[in-house]
Amino acid sequence: MGRVDAIAQSMAEAHALSTVEIPPMQDKVDPEEWKIRVDLAAAYRLVAYFGWDDLIFTHLSARVPGPEHHFLLNPYNLMFEEVTASSLVKVDMSGNPVEPTPFITNAAGFTIHSAVHMAREDAQAVIHLHTPNGQAVSAHGDGLMPLTQTAMLIRDEVAYHDYEGVAVDLDERARIIADLGDKSAMILRNHGTLAVGETVGEAFVKIYFLERACEAQIKALSAGHENVSNPPQGTPELSAQMGKASLKLGANLLAWPALLRKAYRLDPSFAT
Repeated sequence: MGRVDAIAQSMAEAHALSTVEIPPMQDKVDPEEWKIRVDLAAAYRLVAYFGWDDLIFTHLSARVPGPEHHFLLNPYNLMFEEVTASSLVKVDMSGNPVEPTPFITNAAGFTIHSAVHMAREDAQAVIHLHTPNGQAVSAHGDGLMPLTQTAMLIRDEVAYHDYEGVAVDLDERARIIADLGDKSAMILRNHGTLAVGETVGEAFVKIYFLERACEAQIKALSAGHENVSNPPQGTPELSAQMGKASLKLGANLLAWPALLRKAYRLDPSFAT
C-alpha cells in the first residue's frame, strides 16, 4: 500500500469512528410519536448544551401514545449531542425493543424510567441527571434547602429516594414509585436528580429549576452555614404555592417553545 492509499484508509477509518449510521424513522411512526421523538431529542441536545450530560450515561425518556406504555430511551452508545429523533429506542415495560434497532439500552436507565412510566399516567416524560451539583445536594443531609427563590419554587415538589446501589434490580421499582408518590421531582440520595412532566418541555423546565437550585445551594453553602441568609417565615410555603402552577404553565406555553427554537439554532440535526 502506497503512502497516499494508507492516508486515505486512515481517514476513512477515522470517519467511521466519528459517525454513527442512524436509520431514519419518520416514515415508520405516526406524526404524534414523531413529535414526541423530536421533543425528546431536543431535550438531549439541550442537556448537553447546559453541561448536564454524563458521557453516554443517564437518561431522558418519553412515553409514546398507546395502552402498552411503550417509551423512548436514548441508545446507550451515543453522546447526548449525537441523539436524534430517529435514534431513540422504543422499549416495552420489560425493557425489550419494540422494533428492530441497531442500538442497545442501559438496564439501570430502564429500571428507573420504567418504574415511573408504569405507575404515573401523568409522567409522560422523565428526566434523570447525574450532575455534580445535583449529586452534591443528594449527598447533603438536609437535601434541597429553601435558600433561593428557585429552590422555593420547586422544593415542595421534590421527593427523596434512598440509595440502593446501581439501579439494575427491578424490585427497586416499587420503592421508587412509593417514594415519588404524587411529586413531580425527586432527589435520589447519593445519586442524582429526577423530574417528570406531562410533556417533555414540562419535565425539562422542572429539572432546570431543580438543577439551578442545587447549583445555587452548593455555592451558597461554600461560605458556611452560619453565613447563609434564611428566608422569612412563611415565604418558602408561599413561593411553593406559586411555583406549582407557574412552572407547569410557563414550561408548556413559554419556556419550552423558546428552548426548542434554541435547539434548532444550535443544530437542527436532532430533528432527523
